[in-house]
Amino acid sequence: MKQGLSLRVSQHLALTPQLQQSIRLLQLSTLELSQEIEQMLDENPFLDKEFEDAPREEFGLTQSDAPAQVDDAEPAREMAALDTVSEITVDNTASDTEPSVDGVAESWEGDGSVEFSADDSEWGGDAPAHNNTGGDDAADATELARSQESLAAHLHRQALSLRLSETDRSALRYLIENLNDDGYLEDSLRSLAEGLAADDEEQLEELEHRFQMALHLLQSLEPVGVGARDLAECLCLQLKALKPQGEEAQAVCAVALRMCQQPLELLAKRDIKRLMVALGDSEAHIKAAIPLIARLEPKPGRRFADVERHVVVPDVLVTRVGKSATPKFRVMLNPDVMPRLRVHDIYANALKGGKGEAHQGLQQRLQEARWFIKNIQQRFDTILRVSNAIAERQKNFFIHGELAMRPMVLREIAEELGLHESTISRVTTNKYMNTPFGTFELKYFFGSGLETDSGNNASSTAVRALIKQFVASENPKKPLSDNQLSEMLKEQGIECARRTVAKYREALRIAPTTLRKAL
Repeated sequence: MKQGLSLRVSQHLALTPQLQQSIRLLQLSTLELSQEIEQMLDENPFLDKEFEDAPREEFGLTQSDAPAQVDDAEPAREMAALDTVSEITVDNTASDTEPSVDGVAESWEGDGSVEFSADDSEWGGDAPAHNNTGGDDAADATELARSQESLAAHLHRQALSLRLSETDRSALRYLIENLNDDGYLEDSLRSLAEGLAADDEEQLEELEHRFQMALHLLQSLEPVGVGARDLAECLCLQLKALKPQGEEAQAVCAVALRMCQQPLELLAKRDIKRLMVALGDSEAHIKAAIPLIARLEPKPGRRFADVERHVVVPDVLVTRVGKSATPKFRVMLNPDVMPRLRVHDIYANALKGGKGEAHQGLQQRLQEARWFIKNIQQRFDTILRVSNAIAERQKNFFIHGELAMRPMVLREIAEELGLHESTISRVTTNKYMNTPFGTFELKYFFGSGLETDSGNNASSTAVRALIKQFVASENPKKPLSDNQLSEMLKEQGIECARRTVAKYREALRIAPTTLRKAL
C-alpha cells in the first residue's frame, strides 16, 4: 500500500468553556440560576455580592474589571444596560370587551376541579381559588407560605390535647409524619410496622395493633378526611362527619355514603342507571347525592400545602404606561431576580505583579469570576431582547388577552434577532413574563396557526380560548359536542376539525359532553 501526504481543509465548531457556560446559564430557570450563583460564590473567592448602595450597571463590573476579548470566543454583542426598558405602541383595533371564560366544567377526577351544575359547588369549594392574574395576592404568596402552618404541625398540635400513653402518642406521631402532602396515608399499616419491627413477628403484631388504634385517632382530627388510605375512604370520612337536618337530607347523605363505597368509576361517569341498580335506590336520591359528594374535599391537606413551592417569580415585567388612547407597554427585567455580583476588588488588586504557578492559578480563578458575571449579564440581555420581540409581535394580547393571540413560531424570533432557534428555545423555557392578564411562560406566546376564511391564520391559543368561551356559555342541560364546537368555530371563519377540537378540549381539561351534562 503506497503512503502519501495530503492537505485537507475543514471547519468545525469548538465550544470554549466560556461559551459552554453561557449556554448552560441561558437555559437555567430563576431558581436554578440562584443555586448556581450560590455555588459559585462558595467556590470562587474572587466573586462577591454587590453592596446595596453600589451601582447596578454591569453587575458591579468596572471598565477595568471587564474580561478581555479572547480569540476563540464569539465576539459579544454590544450589551444594552439591564435597566433599559422598551416601550411598545399598540393599535387598539379589536374589541375592548374581554369574554368571560369562568365556570368551565372539567372532568371528574376527584381533584376539586369539576362543576356538576350551575348551582353546585366544586370539589373543595371552600379552598381558595387559584388566581393567575398577579397583583397583591400573588405578591404576598411567599409571605403567606412562610406564616402558614404545615399539616403535620397542625395535627401534632391537636394531638397534644389528647390524653394518650407515651406509646400511643408515639404511634400517632409516626403516622402523622408518614402522611403525604394531600393528607393521605399511602403506606399500609403492615408495611409501616414491618419497617420498625423487622423480623420480630410478635413485635410486628403489636405495632400493627397500635397503628390501627392510632389511625382511628388520626382520622378523628381536623381536617376531616385526613389519614385516609384512598379517595373513597376520604370521602366516606367526610360524609360520616356531616350532620344533615331532616329525614330527606339524612337519606341523601346515606345514599352518598353508600355510593362512595361503590367503584368510583360509576360516580366519575355519573352512570345513574348502574348506580340505581347497585344501590337499589331512587333516581332522585342518586341525583341529589352527586352534588353533595362534589362539595367534599378530595385533598384534606390542600390548604396546608407549601404555597412557596408554587410561586412563580416572573423574569420579565410588562406594564402599561400612561392612559392614552393608543396604549403603550413597558418591557423590563424583574429587578428582584437580577443578581448583584462583582469581582472582589481587594483580592483582584493583590494579584497585580505576582508571579509563579500559584499566581497563575489564582489568575485563572479571577478570569472565571469575570466570565461568570459577563455570562450572567449576557443571559439577562438575551432574555430582554427575546421578550421585547415577543411583546412587539403579540402586542394585541396585552390589550385583549388570549383571544387576540397571533400564531408565532421560534424561527420568527430567531431570524429577527439573528439567533439560533435552539437559543430561543432555551430562553423561553422556564422563563416567565408578568402581563396585565397574568404570568405566563415565554413559550406560551408561541403557537401554531389554523387557516381562516380570510386567508390568514388564527393562533391555536386563541382557538382554545374560543372553545373555553363557548363551553362557559353553553346550556348545562344541553352541552356542546365536539362537532358543534367545530361548526361554531367555522362560523367564526376558523377551520378546525372535530378531532382537533377534541385535542384542544382535552388539553384544557374540559370534560366530554356526557360528563358536562347537568343532572
